[in-house]
Amino acid sequence: MNRMIDSLWLALGVLPFTFGMAAAAENPSRTAPGVQRQEFGKTADGSVVEVFILTNSKGTTAKVMSYGATLIELQVPDRQGKLADVVLGLDDCAGYMKGHPAMGSTVGRFANRIGGAQFTLNGVVYPLAKNSGKHSIHGGPNGFMKRVWQGAILERKGEAAVRLTYVSADGEEGFPGKLTVTVTYRLTDKNELILEYTGVSDKDTVINLTNHSYFNLAGHDAGDVLAHMLRINADRYTVVDDALIPTGEIAPVKGTPLDFTAPHTLGERIQDLPKTKGYDHNYVLNHDDQSLMLAARVQEPKSGRVMEVWTTEPGMQVYTANGMKNFKGKRGAVYQPYAGVCFETQHYPDSVNKPNFPSTTLKAGVQFRSETQFKFSVE
Repeated sequence: MNRMIDSLWLALGVLPFTFGMAAAAENPSRTAPGVQRQEFGKTADGSVVEVFILTNSKGTTAKVMSYGATLIELQVPDRQGKLADVVLGLDDCAGYMKGHPAMGSTVGRFANRIGGAQFTLNGVVYPLAKNSGKHSIHGGPNGFMKRVWQGAILERKGEAAVRLTYVSADGEEGFPGKLTVTVTYRLTDKNELILEYTGVSDKDTVINLTNHSYFNLAGHDAGDVLAHMLRINADRYTVVDDALIPTGEIAPVKGTPLDFTAPHTLGERIQDLPKTKGYDHNYVLNHDDQSLMLAARVQEPKSGRVMEVWTTEPGMQVYTANGMKNFKGKRGAVYQPYAGVCFETQHYPDSVNKPNFPSTTLKAGVQFRSETQFKFSVE
């Protein structure tokens, strides 16, 4: 499959290169990959929030906060080797705890929307906490992104890694089963940020995990992402109603503004989406198994930064921060609509209520596993 995808990029005239050569010239003195651990703040109940600073030998840096297992900073080089922070975020722990639009958070127990804030499992109806009108979104009002995870630095050759663990109680936000989840962030010397998810429950439950980072490859404070060039490896999407709940229909993207099977800029047809005021759609990836596959490629023309999104998940929500308005972000930045774009690799929204969608049921004692990779290069 990888050879087929590589051939497709070559047919489009895309010849990205990795940082192995460029960064070596810009950063002749390399250091070994490593992780620093620091206190970042405290919650209202006095729980300590930590930040883990992952650095590879090329100087690329990822900062991960234990509150929400959140990616709060990602410094990536451009074609001249100049670093810029390419994810939206806030300056301090207190800012995140005041509330934010899931910037960089690990989202669960169930990412995206559940219609009517309920589902049936094994003949039992489970009502959920409502936080999107009469529906549930991103795990409820106190989902995983508002929990303190426990972090552990991992020793990995050629990369910096940290594993964060959270134990979700039986009944939390209405979901059944005591669920132990982990997300491992790995920063490799190939400038790959790899996210590995696991989950094990003591009862049958449902699970759908994702990362909700807003990317701007020009820099988090560089304005909108409308000039970003995007290609998505998906021929179909899940149709939704006026509340953005899937109807169950899976339709072709061909002939719609959602068609990124060939590269387009994000701004080229965004005005043709008045209902959502931008992209907020789940793509059905061209994925016939659970192997790692290329889901999307996004390129920012001025900096030359390129990001590929690889995943084992069957779907990916693309969201262009349509509701962001005058949001005060880190280092004095003010985020407006289209300030970033999310690539939320996931199972489809409302899968718990759509038997024709890939199942999100996790049987008791069976381990859930998922992986998403963000691969950075320049051209």
